[in-house]
Amino acid sequence: MREAAFVRQNKDKWIKYENSLQNVVISPEEISKVYVELSDDLSYSKSHYAQSNTTTYLNGITSQFHQKLYRSKKESGNRFISFYTKEFPLQFYKYQKQLLLSFLIFALFCLVGAYSSATDSAFVRSILGDAYVNMTLENIENGDPMAVYKEMVELDMFLGITINNIKVSLLAFSLGILAGFGTVFLLMQNAVMLGSFQYFFYDKGLFWESARTIWIHGTIEISVIIIAGCAGLIVGKSILFPGTYSRLKSFTMGVKNGLKVVISTIPFFIIAGFLEGFVTRITEMPDWLAISIISLSLAAILGYYVFYPHYLHQKSINESGSY
Repeated sequence: MREAAFVRQNKDKWIKYENSLQNVVISPEEISKVYVELSDDLSYSKSHYAQSNTTTYLNGITSQFHQKLYRSKKESGNRFISFYTKEFPLQFYKYQKQLLLSFLIFALFCLVGAYSSATDSAFVRSILGDAYVNMTLENIENGDPMAVYKEMVELDMFLGITINNIKVSLLAFSLGILAGFGTVFLLMQNAVMLGSFQYFFYDKGLFWESARTIWIHGTIEISVIIIAGCAGLIVGKSILFPGTYSRLKSFTMGVKNGLKVVISTIPFFIIAGFLEGFVTRITEMPDWLAISIISLSLAAILGYYVFYPHYLHQKSINESGSY
């Protein structure tokens, strides 16, 4: 990009940020956000117009925000809480499209899995394996279709499921390096398996019993796999569409931002593991309790990853308008 076009594209933003330096009520979160954006612009300017006035100007204003940031920065003891309550949700607003795309991919292949199972009697066994299908059929005959969730010791199941889910999340993120196609493939695998799994129980007349049991932990578990898929798509987009940045710089930013998404999912995977290890096995619980757990889980996911980022974004706009 020519320097004049770069300046023209960003001039209004830089002037707005420079004027905001005179405002003493800028929140630390807003300062941090502006500092990151200016640092990215400065990096680009240094790479393409190293000796220009644009680089000198950006270096000066970025330095001022750096000083303001570290004067107003709170002690590191609050860093963990700040990341989960403000920094990450505000940043995640930018990735709602990738989240929606990840969801649509997953939903599509869930339907593919269910349809394939309905039209080919051997498909379920090819996806879930003969051992699992035979075991489940035996459990159905014994009058306890969900007995598989009672076989392991609670703590062992909790730890095993949690660690496995985190591995899947990291894999979905890491496969984004294949321009996002690796992430799509992993989402497809898990979605087809879920669709086949649910149709299997539907075919046996046990759809409701399976759904009310499985989705106690599955609401968070599946949702967070989709969110991890979003992280992989962020990486993929950074490779395919670098925008005004060099491809390497864009990729580096994509990896950092995608990793933040993965880190945000860890508490939810721990909750999902706890539910699967200790709660799902209580198959005799009343419907109202199972529905309540599922509803609260869905509300937590939508609230944190959809509604709360929108709220913080709108709040940020309102505060910016007061500068």
